[in-house]
Amino acid sequence: MRPDSAERIADTGVIAILRGVAVEDAPDVAEAVADGGVTALEITADTPNVTAAIEAVADRVDAAVGVGTVLDAETTRAAQLAGAEFVVTPTVNREVIRTANRYGTPIAAGAYTPTEALDAFEAGADFVKVFPAKTGGPDHVAALGGPLAQIPLVPTGGVSADNARAYIEAGATAVGVGSAIVDHDAVEAGAYDRIAANARAVVEAVAAARD
Repeated sequence: MRPDSAERIADTGVIAILRGVAVEDAPDVAEAVADGGVTALEITADTPNVTAAIEAVADRVDAAVGVGTVLDAETTRAAQLAGAEFVVTPTVNREVIRTANRYGTPIAAGAYTPTEALDAFEAGADFVKVFPAKTGGPDHVAALGGPLAQIPLVPTGGVSADNARAYIEAGATAVGVGSAIVDHDAVEAGAYDRIAANARAVVEAVAAARD
């Protein structure tokens, strides 16, 4: 894996996902997440004005800021130029992986089966995002990791403070967490302390699993 943003993901073990957060709210939300101890923040590509959001968040927080839900190479490159430090996809897309590799941006490619996971890793993915994780739960992550121990797995989808520990104990390198951290009711209410507390709870669950 390449350094810095990949190391931040692996070290803390949490990627917080900001989906659909307005550009004007994104820096405050990101700051709250970072205050909770998360050092990797993913802004999804289906967010309006995603490149502006990436730039605004990167200017505010001391964390790796990446782009997620990436479906094509064009979106990958636009996000890289806006400052995205890592890329996350829901599927195995070799063009996206190639673009990320070409410009030295770590990538977590989405996969669910052993074949998909190995294809993604051999194509150049730094991590494999196990998605949707909630379909198979921690047992599925453990089953993938058995024969594919060389692949860093990042289960995403339905992960929360309640089950993050189980995913790490099942062999995950990190977890991707969306609404369990970035609660949209809290965003609308400006309850950034609640978002920080959500983030802290996941970070603590991951740390406890690693002890």
